[in-house]
Amino acid sequence: MPTLIALICALALFTGAHTHADGIPRQSGFVEVPGGPVWYEIMGDGEDTPLLLLHGGPGGHSCGAQYMAQLGDERPVIRYDQLGSGRSGWPKDSSLWQRDRFVAELDAVRNALGLDEVHILGHSWGASLAAYYFLETGGEGVQSLILSSPLISTPRWIADTNLLRQQLPNDIQATLTEHELASTTDSDAYRKASQAFYDLFVTRGEAVEKYDCAGVRFNAVIYEQMWGPTEFHATGSLSDFDLTPRLKEIDIPTLFVTGEFDEARPETVAEFAAAVPGARFEEIPGVAHASGSRAPVYFRRLIRDFIGGIESP
Repeated sequence: MPTLIALICALALFTGAHTHADGIPRQSGFVEVPGGPVWYEIMGDGEDTPLLLLHGGPGGHSCGAQYMAQLGDERPVIRYDQLGSGRSGWPKDSSLWQRDRFVAELDAVRNALGLDEVHILGHSWGASLAAYYFLETGGEGVQSLILSSPLISTPRWIADTNLLRQQLPNDIQATLTEHELASTTDSDAYRKASQAFYDLFVTRGEAVEKYDCAGVRFNAVIYEQMWGPTEFHATGSLSDFDLTPRLKEIDIPTLFVTGEFDEARPETVAEFAAAVPGARFEEIPGVAHASGSRAPVYFRRLIRDFIGGIESP
């Protein structure tokens, strides 16, 4: 997309271009955001409206999102590592890890990359950020939102994960509760018990398409400050996060997606979708929270069809 690339060269630190093993051209570099440098990669050179990906976490990275690169035949697909994680800068200032700064970061990325018109796809915390960004800024130029396995309400999330915990063996439930009450969630016993939940409701199998993410790190400090020690125990600054009363304000095409066994429970996500005027809800069979990487062909087709229906109804 010549206009986008020209703007990137003018506004961002452009570090290189190459064609990936999958045959998809890529350009990467850094942009300055509040707090430091953020690494980005543009996958594909299609000429339709770009798709911007927001990874989960907080403290996660975008490496696994490369399965979305195949949509680059139609449009640029842009991923970036949020500040403090992945290939981006790792500042030590803990005051940076709050939701409004991430909104400012997203705005800075859009401005630096010339994304005046854009579709935004966020997964998990990335979906929280996408929805919060739209509601806080008005979302000028955002053509659609795709909210994948979204955290919309922390109280509802915790209620749902408490229901799912009841499916775990009694001894594992007891271990989790014991360490949470004793504030010893950093213990090996708690981490081991937590893995039983993750295996069922987060990962549920291996990623179908493998990517080399060696050295691309997750930042547990950000995760614990903003969320907590595990997916089902929120003690951080997002413990009061709740966009439920504002969902009716989202007035652009919106797709809610979740997995059949997702910790973002289908019943709950369908309710969120019903609160957004005209929104669409889709459940991906057989997968949990890591839905896209476990069903990439299904997920890509879903996103391609949704955006295509907006651009060419």
